[in-house]
Amino acid sequence: MDLHLKDKLALVTGSTKGIGFAIATGLAREGARVIVNGRSQQSVDEALAKLRAQVPDAHGEGFAGNLADPKQIATLVEKHPAVDVLVNNLGIFDPKPFEEIPDEDWQHFFDTNVMSGVRLSRAYLPKMKQKNWGRIVFISSESGVQIPVEMIHYGVTKTAQLGLSRGIAESCAGTGVTVNAVLPGPTSSDGVTEFATKLAAGKSLKEFEKEFFETGRPTSLLKRFTTPEEVANMVVYVCSEASAATNGAALRVDGGVVRSAF
Repeated sequence: MDLHLKDKLALVTGSTKGIGFAIATGLAREGARVIVNGRSQQSVDEALAKLRAQVPDAHGEGFAGNLADPKQIATLVEKHPAVDVLVNNLGIFDPKPFEEIPDEDWQHFFDTNVMSGVRLSRAYLPKMKQKNWGRIVFISSESGVQIPVEMIHYGVTKTAQLGLSRGIAESCAGTGVTVNAVLPGPTSSDGVTEFATKLAAGKSLKEFEKEFFETGRPTSLLKRFTTPEEVANMVVYVCSEASAATNGAALRVDGGVVRSAF
């Protein structure tokens, strides 16, 4: 199936590893030109080398910078004034009891998980509308629907992304620009390994995974961590020409964690 992404310029934020890297790789396989983003030049260079090893004909370049910082976003937009596809994947999470989450953490999570997408979408949307074609995707989470008690601040930012994506989509009515949110469930990545280490109390990752889906996410139908590639498959489709009728949607790739038919 030709997704008509050849030569489209795609920016995937937070894409040096995990879901972001899998999305960048999937887009590159479809012929898109991909901007890989990470906080350090070393992480970006390593990700680009890995991308080119997996997709030898990939057209990739990098931007090293923390896109929670509006100054870094301004630098990025100056270098790349327009993109065809924007995947707002940048995000952080950290398990912490609600009573121990200070204002500084709330602000940091909001700046990283929400405001980075606000600022980038605001910067790139006008030219997408001018061209009458564009794709904006927010990588939200099932945690935006079912707030996790172990990291409420994270869940709240993911809920905010759902409202943000729908609101921007409404502003694009009648155009060739679509805006959607994708909601992964618990996904295997370096970040999840760190998360598991904090909560596992000495258990192996396999033991933690079994217990987590028995007690932490018992509604999961998959009963295992989703792979980054499984999430990326949905995102790549939503970025494509084939998804033109999918707009303003919250698309779950959560392994059935959210117990709802709608």
